[in-house]
Amino acid sequence: MSLPDHATGRAVAPASLAVVGERAEARIRVLLDAERERWTEVDPALPSALDALRDLVVAGGKRLRPAFCHWAFVGAGGEPDDEVAADAGAALELLHSFALVHDDIMDGSDRRRGAPAVHRAFIDRHEASGWRGQARRFGEGAAILVGDFAFVYADVLMARVPADARAVFDELRIELCVGQYLDLSATATGGREAAQARTIEWYKSGKYTVERPLHLGAALAGRLAELREPLSAFGLPLGEAFQMRDDLLGVFGSEAVTGKPVGDDLREGKLTPLLAAASARVQGADLRLLEQVGTGELTVDEIAAICDLLAASGAVEEIESRIEALVDESLTALSQVPISQPARSALAELGRFVAWRDR
Repeated sequence: MSLPDHATGRAVAPASLAVVGERAEARIRVLLDAERERWTEVDPALPSALDALRDLVVAGGKRLRPAFCHWAFVGAGGEPDDEVAADAGAALELLHSFALVHDDIMDGSDRRRGAPAVHRAFIDRHEASGWRGQARRFGEGAAILVGDFAFVYADVLMARVPADARAVFDELRIELCVGQYLDLSATATGGREAAQARTIEWYKSGKYTVERPLHLGAALAGRLAELREPLSAFGLPLGEAFQMRDDLLGVFGSEAVTGKPVGDDLREGKLTPLLAAASARVQGADLRLLEQVGTGELTVDEIAAICDLLAASGAVEEIESRIEALVDESLTALSQVPISQPARSALAELGRFVAWRDR
């Protein structure tokens, strides 16, 4: 299913994103390689879990959270090559990996970053090896533990941060779990309310992708009290725009580009502002079609019909307009944040990228 012309991603990833991302990835590689060597001596089966985590990290990802943290830190006066800040960026990336692994289990998604999801890879290994027990239970159990490894190693990387930075990181983790539960609950109950969808957007992804990494960077530089509110004014609307773009890509994006199956959100019945907007706009046969979202295994033709309805109802156009307004609000707020000009420019580039990316 093609993305409508007006919803096509238009932004190129800033060069600074790769630089910060490579630094975070290198830190994670060093940590996991050392842990792999350590635990191989205990049992040769243990490295398979660490390899799965390492493979997920190096398979790609946008590295947005380390980048927002880095530029808030540098903008607040931190040194670009500070090792503690680099550890914090790597911790954010590992926390994201934890969330992805567990999210794929909860959603039953078999693909991630163009490869089998972690639980799917372990299921396939169980089946190919002819091991005892249920392949699905083994695969999902192993993946839960891989996610747990990521969560714990993120903690290890945060060992040297000051207390106020640790408090931000703890709040970020709690909010992430809150958002995941709200998402799970709304999917189960078939929620369609716009306010409920917006709350899920904030907590499931928006706050932990943009606002809290910004706060973490400011805290590492010792300026959280001064910068908390200005950075929230920039980060909250941008985080919401980020997740709205993610919702559009989950329905209309290309699997070859996004690395995960398109249409999964519709099959699962995820409550998003896009679905809420369409539900408020249609009636009769169109509403009955939309009510099939999340009720079972949708066919390719049914997915295509729902996508056509989302576009024809004006819901896609509404979400695109909201993204533009949120980005405008965010960048206007950024112009007032008391940080260095190079950091402000880098954050503006990141803002445009997250709102109009194609993956």
